[in-house]
Amino acid sequence: MQPRITKASPDAMKPKPTDVSKLGFGQIFTDHFFTMKYHINKGWYDPVIEPYRSLKLDPASMCFHYAQEIFESLKAYKNQNGMVYLFRPADNFHRMNASARRLCMPEVDVDFTLRCLKNLVLLDNDWIPKATGPALYIRAVMIATEPAVSVHPSNEYLFYIIMGPVGAYYPQGFNPTKIYVTREYVRAVRGGIGACKAAGNYAASLKAGEAASKMGYSQVLWLDALELKYVEEVGTSNIFFLIGDELITPNLSGSILPGITRDSVIKMAKLWNMKVSERPLSIDEIMSAQSKGNLKEAFASGTAAIISPIGQIFYEGKEYVVNDGKTGTVSKKLYNELLQIQYGEKEDLFGWRVPLTE
Repeated sequence: MQPRITKASPDAMKPKPTDVSKLGFGQIFTDHFFTMKYHINKGWYDPVIEPYRSLKLDPASMCFHYAQEIFESLKAYKNQNGMVYLFRPADNFHRMNASARRLCMPEVDVDFTLRCLKNLVLLDNDWIPKATGPALYIRAVMIATEPAVSVHPSNEYLFYIIMGPVGAYYPQGFNPTKIYVTREYVRAVRGGIGACKAAGNYAASLKAGEAASKMGYSQVLWLDALELKYVEEVGTSNIFFLIGDELITPNLSGSILPGITRDSVIKMAKLWNMKVSERPLSIDEIMSAQSKGNLKEAFASGTAAIISPIGQIFYEGKEYVVNDGKTGTVSKKLYNELLQIQYGEKEDLFGWRVPLTE
């Protein structure tokens, strides 16, 4: 199976942003996208790279009713020499297949899908910002499209990939954020779909995120749903705490997304001979470490922001400052090292970087 490619006509091309400092995040999309259909009786078929357009879906499409919707996010990077790279893209599609299995959706062929993505990125290569920091954000999506309103796994699906140039995920850029610990809302429970990159997880987070934003906080720090005791994720990212000389992140208990940036951080920190622990971490342990001066740093990790240092934590009516509200040494080093690997400016000891060539 080979993708059919239909290029947009010159007069239909969109104007490209000229000021990368004003890109924002997730509002601009390129000239082309990729689609592929699935039917239970024929498997995946009709792969197409074509001009960006609206989708036509039946109002009874099951994605609207029973939330069989999953996605992945990654980026393409272009350095000053014009070289274009992807970062661990196969891992994204393997994780998408894990989400698909949990939601009774069909898996994609990782090698084929990656080839199609490379073709798409190269076709819209001129949209990739040629600067360190801004990048081309890539969103791969699978939705159930069978028109039916009875509860069962869909027999039809649409897979598609859209892309767009982006700047910093947070308006403040790579500066410490303020996070809000909620005990009123929960994100996911073990045995549920918290470990999947499923649309419903994000819908469930909106109410708490809105409340935190009104109080001046960037993201919500989620506690476990059973005891409201152990930290899990922050916003849409994994989280790390440096307590003394131990870099701690919650273990993958089934309600936490196995982040690709999270895994990269763990591997890099271990390479630097840091003490890294994946274990249950209670909010009380964190607050105790902060009161004793042992909480050295806290940061979130994810595709969108890469590393996002945390300067303040609001918990139980009180605000706690982390590292004097400044970006920590480990956070800064991880951010810079990951950026340099992603943009081809540093040796890639892990084989994460995938160069794209015509």
